[in-house]
Amino acid sequence: MPRGKLPKRYGGIVTPLLLSLLMTCVVSAISLVRSQGLNPEVLAMWPSAWMLSWLVAFPVLLLVMPAVRRIVGLIVEA
Repeated sequence: MPRGKLPKRYGGIVTPLLLSLLMTCVVSAISLVRSQGLNPEVLAMWPSAWMLSWLVAFPVLLLVMPAVRRIVGLIVEA
C-alpha cells in the first residue's frame, strides 16, 4: 500500500464525502448569490449555508449511492 493513501475499502465513504462537499459548495454559493446578490453579507452567510446543505447531502448520498450504482449498471456497459 502506498504511503498516505486510504485502503480501497474506504472508497464507498470517500466518494460521497468528496462529491457532497464539492456539489454543496457550488450549489449553495450559486443559490445564495442568485437570491441575495453578490455582497459581503452573502459571503458571510455562505459558510453556514454550505455546512447545512452538506449535513443533509452527505447522509443522503450514503443512502442513495448503492441504488445509483445499480441504476448506472443497468444503463451503462460494463
